[in-house]
Amino acid sequence: MRRSRQTKSVDVERGLLLVRYATADDGGSPPRVAIEVSPKHRKNIELVLSPEHAEAVLWQPGACLVVRAHEAGQLLVDVTPSEVGGSTAATVKLESLTQGEPEATRWSETTTEAGVEGLNVLGHVAGIGDVLVRTDEWIAGPQAPARIEGLAIKWPDKPASIDIAYSVKLARPHAASGRAMGLGDYAGTRGRALPIVGVTIELSGPGSSDFQLVGEAAFLGSPLVRMIGTRISVGGATGREPLVGFKLRVDGVGAPLQPEPPSLRRNKPSGDVRVFRAAGARASMSKRVESFLDSGPTYRDVASV
Repeated sequence: MRRSRQTKSVDVERGLLLVRYATADDGGSPPRVAIEVSPKHRKNIELVLSPEHAEAVLWQPGACLVVRAHEAGQLLVDVTPSEVGGSTAATVKLESLTQGEPEATRWSETTTEAGVEGLNVLGHVAGIGDVLVRTDEWIAGPQAPARIEGLAIKWPDKPASIDIAYSVKLARPHAASGRAMGLGDYAGTRGRALPIVGVTIELSGPGSSDFQLVGEAAFLGSPLVRMIGTRISVGGATGREPLVGFKLRVDGVGAPLQPEPPSLRRNKPSGDVRVFRAAGARASMSKRVESFLDSGPTYRDVASV
């Protein structure tokens, strides 16, 4: 049974965004997409509409509006079929808009390259044990998925101006679930059959604005998720899927982004409503795909908000 209406909250950072209705599975009767600012963020986020329209509604693919966010907050994306029993399968893109930066403020590889090298991630993989990988290398991952039960970040050459903290959410209640850990500390369990179902990592300190985390995660039965920002938080579609692949790197803000990983194929048409953020010039904007399925929501790779 198809849902008559679906609503999803999407995190946005400070800045200017273009919200664009990209595609709809039912081209003859595409669903309507209404954009609303979360009530608790209405003071800081405004929607810029066409002069011909009084409502923030995108009626068909190709339609768009602009979001101006003075502070970080949330948007609500509401998808309604255009007719009873109609399709809610559509794709909505959030794209960062920028005027560029003066030459003097751009990221300099010579000043930050040394600070992003030397990051390692240790993961405890069920049936294998502890695995240590270098920056931007997979623990388990799409080619060799396996349940990950714990993580630790090691960064001997970390710049003194930044700190890093992280936590994991476990499949069942446990003292280690959700506990904030510092650099080098182990988050999770070993040998207790408690896979990780969520990961949160955050940079802080006076120099944190010069760097960004780039994480990719694979959850059992779900497409890859990619996230970028000074704080990244990721989980599966329902929050119960085991983490079966993870990799992490730290970039200087303004460094060129690597190509986004390809989406995993499905054997059947997805029938999703997908909301995702395209790669923009503001590298501080976190990136992820969040999807709606007629059977319920799931994360979709954007890559990742």
